[in-house]
Amino acid sequence: MTRLNRIFLIITVLFLLGADYSKEISYARKENMVNSQIKVRGVTDERVLKAMGKVERHLFVPLTHRHLSYEDYPLPIGEGQTISQPYIVALMTELLELKGEEKVLEIGTGSGYQAAILAELAKEVYTVEILEPLADRSQKLLKELGYKNIKVKHGDGFLGWPEHAPFDAIIVTCAPEKIPPALVEQLAEGGRLVIPVGAHYQELKQLKKIKGEIVSKNIIPVRFVPMLRDEESKK
Repeated sequence: MTRLNRIFLIITVLFLLGADYSKEISYARKENMVNSQIKVRGVTDERVLKAMGKVERHLFVPLTHRHLSYEDYPLPIGEGQTISQPYIVALMTELLELKGEEKVLEIGTGSGYQAAILAELAKEVYTVEILEPLADRSQKLLKELGYKNIKVKHGDGFLGWPEHAPFDAIIVTCAPEKIPPALVEQLAEGGRLVIPVGAHYQELKQLKKIKGEIVSKNIIPVRFVPMLRDEESKK
């Protein structure tokens, strides 16, 4: 194979992997994702469905997996982390019960996709990522996409972001073995916390703070990457 043929082959493979994503292809796949993966499973919040149909998920997926961006499963994003299955993103977002004026905290920025969805639905989004390469990458991408209501922090999400508390809603996209006390403390009165909890077996939970007390509801069994901790912040 000549050098020219090798270059042509590489370009062809990159195209097939999704390096070139036309607006028409993206729209069709997003529409199919919303209709066949999300609506049929019972997500009904029209604002959530609209956001899921608007945000370009493929922009948050590595090039090698971009052709799978709108499929019905999580995908690797590097650093041992994943971007969640579209349905799970939609379900967790719906459970936050956002109306548009909320201040939201996300724990586990990852690729930045969930933060982008939240930014379409809430007034302010604060997101914390413990892995610095992911925090830097997501911050850069979200800025390039024009999101001005998202603030990204590199830090230990177990501790939340106390400087900006209280939060009307908190979403956690990694699984601690127990609910972090700091997140409960930083939840505003009437606020919602959506979080997967557990080690080997995980349950997605929705918690509400009502008159200072926490009311918890189990939603569905899930499988998330474990919540990582910063050794220094544990002390």
